Amino acid sequence: MMPAGSSEASLEIDKLLALHPRGFDLSLERITRLLERLGNPQDRLPPIIHVAGTNGKGSATAFSRAILEAAGFSVHVHTSPHLVNWHERYRLGVKGGRGELVGDAVLADAVRRVANANDGQTITVFEILTAVTFLLFAEHPADAAIIEVGLGGRFDATNVITKPAVSLIMPISLDHQSYLGDKVELIAAEKAGIMKRGCAVVIGAQEEAAARDTLVDIAERLRCPMAVYGQDFMAHEEFGRLIYQDEFGLMDLPLPRLPGRHQYANAAAAIRAIKAAGFTVDDSAIQHGVSHVEWPGRLQRLTEGNLAEIAPKGAEIWVDGGHNPGAGKVIAEAMANLEDRQQRPLYLIIGMINTKDPSGYFQAFGDLAGHVFTVPIRGSDAGIDPVLLAGIALEENLAAEPVADVAEALGRIKDMTIGDRIPPRILIGGSLYLVGDVLSDNGTPPR
Repeated sequence: MMPAGSSEASLEIDKLLALHPRGFDLSLERITRLLERLGNPQDRLPPIIHVAGTNGKGSATAFSRAILEAAGFSVHVHTSPHLVNWHERYRLGVKGGRGELVGDAVLADAVRRVANANDGQTITVFEILTAVTFLLFAEHPADAAIIEVGLGGRFDATNVITKPAVSLIMPISLDHQSYLGDKVELIAAEKAGIMKRGCAVVIGAQEEAAARDTLVDIAERLRCPMAVYGQDFMAHEEFGRLIYQDEFGLMDLPLPRLPGRHQYANAAAAIRAIKAAGFTVDDSAIQHGVSHVEWPGRLQRLTEGNLAEIAPKGAEIWVDGGHNPGAGKVIAEAMANLEDRQQRPLYLIIGMINTKDPSGYFQAFGDLAGHVFTVPIRGSDAGIDPVLLAGIALEENLAAEPVADVAEALGRIKDMTIGDRIPPRILIGGSLYLVGDVLSDNGTPPR
């Protein structure tokens, strides 16, 4: 993460971190009170696409933004957490062009005003930063706003939105059980909390029938116009193209720029959500958006930079912040589907925090990864000790060993592959904190 004192905005946020609790305390009372003091900016936003889910939220957000911008709309985007800089959470729409991360002085000013309005009342930093989102988006005109949920949905700070243009629920699996419940239907019910009576709902691909059924039942009770993946819209690959189909017709599109077959369904969910929200976009905008989409830290390939130079010559390096069993499954599938995977040995460099399920994550790579290096999480005090993490990987029948950091792991892989005819494939992941550290150290932060 951005080191303290490196920008005016980060200094203001550091002050908040020293005053207020870290983490989540799920409730809407505190942020509702704060937003009233600010004049309820959340009620002055352009049409909102509100995105929840366990996996795929970020991809759906990125696809939605890319398509809308290709159609000429200006789009505000809120995401969390950030990877390197706080500013990544706030992308302000630019008419007729690509949105830009908020400027440092603008963000610092917004943080100060929100903190002053809070007047020292008990609140979490995430709630203050969410209020900053609404203030910034209300004060800068745009055609659309895409707002990603932080945690859960029902009591997430973003859920003060009363009339979204569409609520988009992406794939749901077990994660954050201590907050959301230990059954997928309980988690689905929490995430369905962003649905609002009579407002459009799009339900993305759900691997668990219990999750899908829970979401459908709640949408029906709220009388929400609804579109469900696999029933009302779908996508598949055919002859190297993405075929998208819904009740409006069929589209022949390029394959998504984001790698992995799971991105077909993510792109489809974004397309259907844009339609449900009432935006008119033509096929050419959808084609451009799908083929030019960017989403840092999610199956992102590093081709240059400080760390890339340490790796074996010709190595293929990927970073991905997915950190739960569901994410592990789709990441492993994406690695397996890379066309020369039989030739390139796969090495993992993994760091995780202690709220995750490393066993479930590692299981996905059981017959795929040749060796695992476990590393500490520099950006979090909740990181799993690399020795313990390596032991968990060993229990899942993966060769594993702890190292001091990513640079040492890359060096070890270089030593292990000297003389190999085919350079290795390397996946660095298990935590968004780790990915943020890697992108920072590599000199390639999100722009």
